[in-house]
This record gives sequence, C-alpha cells and structure tokens, in this order.
Amino acid sequence: MGICWSSSPPTDNHSLTTSANMSSAGLSQLTTTNTSSSGNSSNVSGNSRFSVATGSEEAYPYGQILPHPNLRIFSFSELKAATRNFRGDTVLGEGGFGKVYKGWLDEKSTSKNSGSTVIAVKKLNSESMQGFEEWQSEVNFLGRLSHPNLVKLLGYCWEEKELLLVYEFMQKGSLENHLFGRGSAVQSLPWDIRLKISIGAARGLAFLHASDRQVIYRDFKASNILLDGSYNSKISDFGLAKMGPTASQSHVTTRVMGTYGYAAPEYVATGHLYVKSDVYGFGVVLVEMLTGLRALDTNRPTGQRNLTDWIKPHLSDRRKLKNTMDTRLEGKYPSKAAVQIAQLALTCLAPEPKTRPSMKEVLDTLERIESADEKPKERRVKPTRQTAHRHGQQHLHHRSALHPRNGGHPSYPLPQRA
Repeated sequence: MGICWSSSPPTDNHSLTTSANMSSAGLSQLTTTNTSSSGNSSNVSGNSRFSVATGSEEAYPYGQILPHPNLRIFSFSELKAATRNFRGDTVLGEGGFGKVYKGWLDEKSTSKNSGSTVIAVKKLNSESMQGFEEWQSEVNFLGRLSHPNLVKLLGYCWEEKELLLVYEFMQKGSLENHLFGRGSAVQSLPWDIRLKISIGAARGLAFLHASDRQVIYRDFKASNILLDGSYNSKISDFGLAKMGPTASQSHVTTRVMGTYGYAAPEYVATGHLYVKSDVYGFGVVLVEMLTGLRALDTNRPTGQRNLTDWIKPHLSDRRKLKNTMDTRLEGKYPSKAAVQIAQLALTCLAPEPKTRPSMKEVLDTLERIESADEKPKERRVKPTRQTAHRHGQQHLHHRSALHPRNGGHPSYPLPQRA
C-alpha cells in the first residue's frame, strides 16, 4: 500500500506501490461466504475438504495448492477479545496496511484440546488506500497455498469496514530485525542459521515458481521473511503476489509495485514482470546476509546508498569480500562457503532475467554448500606486546566504515508501504 513509484525515490522510506491489478478468482465465493459473519461463530470458507487444523504441512511436505481458499472466518468480536481489544502492548509491528497484533485464541469451543493458540492479527488501517486489494490478494493466494516455508494464513474477518487477517505466530520475528536491529534483545545470527534461513526461503520461492501457473511473489525482502522458534524461515505478505505468464509468454506486464533496492531493474524500467524478477530480490537478500547492510540506506554516502550497485565488485574478489562481510559474524564463517554464496548472489543479480538461475538451481546450490559442512573458522587475533602485558585482554572488533550503526527496528515486521 502506499505511493506511486516515481522517477526519484522517496527520502523518508523506500517503498512504492500503485493500484493493484488483482485477479478476482475466488472473490465471489469470499463475498457470499463472509458478509453474514457475526457473533462468535467461526466457519471455514470454500468447498475444500481440507480443514485448517488437519496438519496439511505434514501430509504434504513439499506443499500443495488448494482449489479454493481454505480459511476460517473469524468474527470481529472474536479477534477483538483475542487481542485484548487491540491493546497497545500487543502490537507486534506496523506498516502501510495497518498494525499487527499478538493475540491469544481460546480453542475450547473449536477443538478437543483446550488452551490458547498464539496468533498474529493484521488489522487494516481505515485510511489505507489499497488495503482491500492487498487483503483480497492475501486471501486468494496465501489462503490456497500450503508449504512449510510459507507463513500459514489461518483465516480472516470482514465485517462492514473491518478487514483483518489472522496468521500463525512467528516467535523470532523477521530476518530484517535480526540483521539490522540493535539492542540487547536482538542477537546476531550465526553463519549456520543464516544459511538455514536462506535455504528455507529459497524452498518457498521455488515452490511458488514450480506450480502449473507460476506465482510471482514480487516483494521478496528481509522484512517479509519471518522466523519461527527454531529459525525456520517462512515467506509472508502476499499482498503484491501475481500470477505468472502463460506458456506462450515470458512475462506479464503490470504497474510497478514493490520496494526500492529489491526490485529487479527490468521491472523498474518497463513494468515487465518475470518469474526471475523474484530471483533478483533473492540475490539482494543474500548480499544483505553476507554484509549485514541494508539494500537501501540513505544514511550511507552518495554512491553507496544502493547496496547492490556499490557492492557488486566486492563480491567477485575474495579479499574485498572478506572486508565487506558482516562484522557481527566476528569472522566465524567458512570462507569458501562465503565466496560461493557471493558468486551465487552475483548470478541472481544479473542484469538480464534470462541469465539468472531458476530458484530450483539456487536452492540446489545452497543445499550443496550446506552439505559440504565446512566448520566456521574462529578469527585469530595475533597478540601484541601491549595485549600480552594486559594479561590476555581481548581485542574489540570495531565496526568498519562499511558497517555504520543503524537505529532500532520493530521486532515483528511489516513492510513500510505507506
């Protein structure tokens, strides 16, 4: 949601959107099912024989696409109670769509097992210009997609002007916060966890691209990658998702929507959206995980604000790469694997879509790197006379000029599209 992408980027944020060009598939079913929702009753939309609580991820470990959205319909009063009347201290994050609240759903009346289920509730801001279109897209896409590396949409609420979405709760928040957040509550991700997150996200995108009618995600970025309690990564926020081209076409043409710094150059220039436009965004996130730097940062010097334009020459040079690696890794990473991922990122960032690898190829490469199982190397600091005199006092690893400190960020993310 938010603003048009003009010729020059905005100074206060990096998001851009225009009116969505959404498919109406499933909308008639949605409207007839939901408008009568009221009271404390809950239903399941559509005619699908799968239920929300059947554990479809276990039955379909490689994912499935349902013929219709298979979602629970929540009443507004139900979600109001779950979020303690949308109390301020339950807010997890805020974006152009609205706020996301943490909620506790009483399952006594809906399942045999008593107790509460923790959920995340996204509530539309009534002033949002494109909220309904993105809300509808979330229901029509994520409501039909089931995969271990896609955030699970549990249901929705549509009562008069109230539009809400209900998701599974992701305990560790966003990748963005772990990479760029500051403060004692934020812990830097070690190398093996970063690799695990990359592989999970790649699996999610590969699943979308492998469907009979490919799904182009269109807004792949660190803030849209959420982490569960075991750091399993799941792609969230399908508000900008788009059906891919038909067999006779290479691309779809649409109005430019997405986020500065992550959007592929051909899409920015022409509005031609390819499946491999997602691959470009994935390459940007790989670079962020290597360097610990944001894709776009107006606080950096001119010429360095766009990370990929500035950092590309460093990715192909082992020595330069070492100097640009995230200092919060403290040198504890396998240098060979880092070089391999840097090379993979370069291929993802190729100017022409046809020269980029498919997400299946990206996933295969990442899995090979992981299977090599090269242990992270400890950084060795050569002691000086001064440090020896101080009886083993440790050196402080100062942040380089390439890694300026940034301000804090919310622990549970929403892309700032407003």
